[in-house]
Amino acid sequence: MWDRAVGAFAPASTPPSLMGQLGLLLFLYGVGIAYGAQFFRGLTSKSGLKANLAALVGLLVATVVMLAAVQWMPGVGLHEALGAFSGAGTSTAALQAALVVAENKAPATGYSVAYPFGVAVPILMLGLYHAWRKPAIDRGGKAVITTHEVEVHAEDMLGLTLAEASAKIPRRVSIAALRRNHKTVAARPEEVLQEGDVLMLTGVDSKTLDEVADQFGITQHNRIAGARGDLDYIRLFVSNPKIANRRLADVQQEIPAQWEARILHLRRNDADMTPKPDRILEFGDRVGILAPRRHIQALKALFGDSVRSTGELNFIGIGLGAALGMAVGSIPLRLPLLGTFSLGFAGLLLVALFLGWRRRSGKIQWVMPVSANNVLRNFGLTLFLAQVGMSSGHTFVNTVTQSGLTYILLAVAIVAAMVLITMLVSMWLFKIPFDLAAGIVSGVTGNPAILAFSSRTTQTDKPDIGYAMIFPSMTVLKILIVQVIGALGWGG
Repeated sequence: MWDRAVGAFAPASTPPSLMGQLGLLLFLYGVGIAYGAQFFRGLTSKSGLKANLAALVGLLVATVVMLAAVQWMPGVGLHEALGAFSGAGTSTAALQAALVVAENKAPATGYSVAYPFGVAVPILMLGLYHAWRKPAIDRGGKAVITTHEVEVHAEDMLGLTLAEASAKIPRRVSIAALRRNHKTVAARPEEVLQEGDVLMLTGVDSKTLDEVADQFGITQHNRIAGARGDLDYIRLFVSNPKIANRRLADVQQEIPAQWEARILHLRRNDADMTPKPDRILEFGDRVGILAPRRHIQALKALFGDSVRSTGELNFIGIGLGAALGMAVGSIPLRLPLLGTFSLGFAGLLLVALFLGWRRRSGKIQWVMPVSANNVLRNFGLTLFLAQVGMSSGHTFVNTVTQSGLTYILLAVAIVAAMVLITMLVSMWLFKIPFDLAAGIVSGVTGNPAILAFSSRTTQTDKPDIGYAMIFPSMTVLKILIVQVIGALGWGG
């Protein structure tokens, strides 16, 4: 709001439009890189298709509400309504598309009036539903890696190699270490199990660990953890570009066999993750490794072990990816009734989603650490909103004083329709749990503050999953809806 006040009283201080476009570029590129994998997974999985369909229905109903207001609501112009639609959906990318098709600042006015309600109304509706219905939520709890020790006596396990024994147990459980003749070593696939061996099992499900322990023999306590000998357990940051963005199984093979080191644990952000062989390591991950003390320094050199990796950006990758995205966005497309148009920033977002899914191409790293990505996106969003807000300040003041209530009502109607229909289709038609549905609502409405509220309310990670599956596709659709309506002049 302060940016609009400054723009109204000191219009000469308005930054150039190029700064706003740069900010939007950084924001959309960061979004695509962050959610590329989840986006494509959402388009192919059954749950993802349902989530996208529910969000699509909600978005289309909101579009109909906006067009109806242009047709029958006195004082509502098409360009201002497109801005209100973008603001109600908190989509800066859609606002940029509206500014292009309008060729004036009218959409920014509708956007600035609608945006606060695009954030507040979804939070209010989700909060009221949660307080009223008190939906059952399976919180489960965050996955935490635990260990279990077992002495081998089962006849069907004796004589098997550790690789063969591992094939007989769930993938969620790993054999981390072996103790024999009072000596503990990291588990080697070729090692043959003998009577009386003690194994250290790791996993995130205590019940599954108990079941696997029964397969091997007799549960033990502290035989390995309390007597490691020259073995030690260390946690290292992944900061070496040669290690990041590779499968865990490939990284394990990269460790020389004579080091006798075993990856037992993976922690990303604030969550423990099962170290599955096909899990992809990312910059900033922390891996837990059991290894002889004499090889610890070599392991640190291999993984990098630098906390700075969590905030580093690959500017070559960002530059190439953004340039490719802008090139795709500028390609002229011809469609019946629409004539020739280009995707613009929607093309940038689509390319960024693809690169985020690919992760790397040869030596070029497309993905970036989560914390660095957040900084990039927030910085870009700040630049864009500041430039747009200041450039539309004078128009904003005039519109609010003349017809502010009209656009407030329009914004509330658009976002309320979007949230209500999305929730109905998600929970009533598709029987999606409330915590995942809250993430879908957060994704279709778009603002991270809505997602943060959903996560705090449900206390699960399902809102994050729903948001990641929905947000990119709905952002692209909002841009296309604005471009199509603007090109056809519907309601104008």
